[in-house]
Amino acid sequence: MRKQYSSDLADSEWQEINHLFEMSYATGGRPLKYSKRELLNGILYVLRSGCTWRDLPGDFPKWYVVYKQFQRWEQKGIFENLNTFLRRKLRISIGRNKDASAAIVDSQSVKTVERGALSAMMQARKSREENVIYWLTLKDF
Repeated sequence: MRKQYSSDLADSEWQEINHLFEMSYATGGRPLKYSKRELLNGILYVLRSGCTWRDLPGDFPKWYVVYKQFQRWEQKGIFENLNTFLRRKLRISIGRNKDASAAIVDSQSVKTVERGALSAMMQARKSREENVIYWLTLKDF
């Protein structure tokens, strides 16, 4: 039995999400050597502690096994499905619709692909700086 870490999933938490990690071996493939919960606990440990994959403690599965499984689950969209499932569950529990009806996007959080956008932003920033300098100059007189 391995040491318990603060990032480990509780039994009740695993019961809520384990259906998202079910895989069919009907088309081929080999069952995992380690449990999916143990692999997910390894991934959560890396995310919470901020350590590198190679620094994963020895009582978890080998670091490269955890990392490879992380890549597979990421490619299959499992983490995106997990996020959607948990967000919907939370919204329902606080009495809201399971999906948001509106979203807000501002220009500071969306990257632009237009040519010249960087120079336009820099000019705006420069003009603000010039206004501050102009204001400070007037204030000094």
